Amino acid sequence: MRTLVAAIDGGSLSAASRSLNIPLPTVSRRVSDLEAMLGSQLVVRTSRKLLLTESGSAYVASARRVLEELAEAERAASGEYRAPRGELLVTAPILFGKLNVAPIVHDFLRIYPEVNVRLVLSDGVIDLVESHVDVAVRIGRLPDSALVARRVGEVRWVICASPDYLDQRGVPGDPVDLADHDCIALEGLQRYRDWLFVGQKDAQHQVTINPRFSINTADGATSAAIAGVGIARVLSYQAAVAVKEGALVPILADRGPPAMPVHLVHAAHQQQPLKLRAFLDFVAPRLEQRLQGIAQDIDWSGRVAPGAFETG
Repeated sequence: MRTLVAAIDGGSLSAASRSLNIPLPTVSRRVSDLEAMLGSQLVVRTSRKLLLTESGSAYVASARRVLEELAEAERAASGEYRAPRGELLVTAPILFGKLNVAPIVHDFLRIYPEVNVRLVLSDGVIDLVESHVDVAVRIGRLPDSALVARRVGEVRWVICASPDYLDQRGVPGDPVDLADHDCIALEGLQRYRDWLFVGQKDAQHQVTINPRFSINTADGATSAAIAGVGIARVLSYQAAVAVKEGALVPILADRGPPAMPVHLVHAAHQQQPLKLRAFLDFVAPRLEQRLQGIAQDIDWSGRVAPGAFETG
């Protein structure tokens, strides 16, 4: 079952061989033996990938449930439910994870020496079940699902520019004025140039910018804005340090869209592993405190509150 599921998740027998660290002929033989035992073809082998048959799809779904129950039994037998121990796979957006999650994880590791953490930073949405992720940090509205979510705060989009740029070009008083300004687009191979604003009676509308500079990372967009290249739109946690230091000034703050929630998300468990419970209880209040600091210590109209982000 493990071999078949690994092959399906990886898309090929070779991928299963690499992930399970067993020879490719062994992988192929195990899948063939499983099909022979069941008397049914489970996969169709093509030159590019494996395709599940109808009976294979049903079998793999059942196999995943069986393997999860077996994993639960193994965790109980190993004492994982008596003391925090084992490995946790955690995912988070790249810059948010680097700035806010990783430092908290460092402290967690010092407190819980028998727990290991794999922190994977990615701006893509990772399927928690298929990738066996224990905890994910998600920014934005969550779709309805069977996952368990714990809200820890919120972030918002911020339009900002350097003081030098605003001195030279003036401060836009309305979102439509952005058409007369140099803008910085946060985009990759696909264009993303529509910025959302809120108008009268909370009506939302989009303004299409014509960027002078585009880049696919938030820290790159922030650095360009600090350098005076133009006006950038980034998330509040991405601009917080630069705003605190006076390198960036928020503008059009009263026209920004509603804040977006930040959640810790994990799969439901009949019996929650102690390592997971310890991680959630440790990380959630500290992450909440960080997000409250970003939201409250800085006046996003451009003035920094006294003592913002002081350590002690």
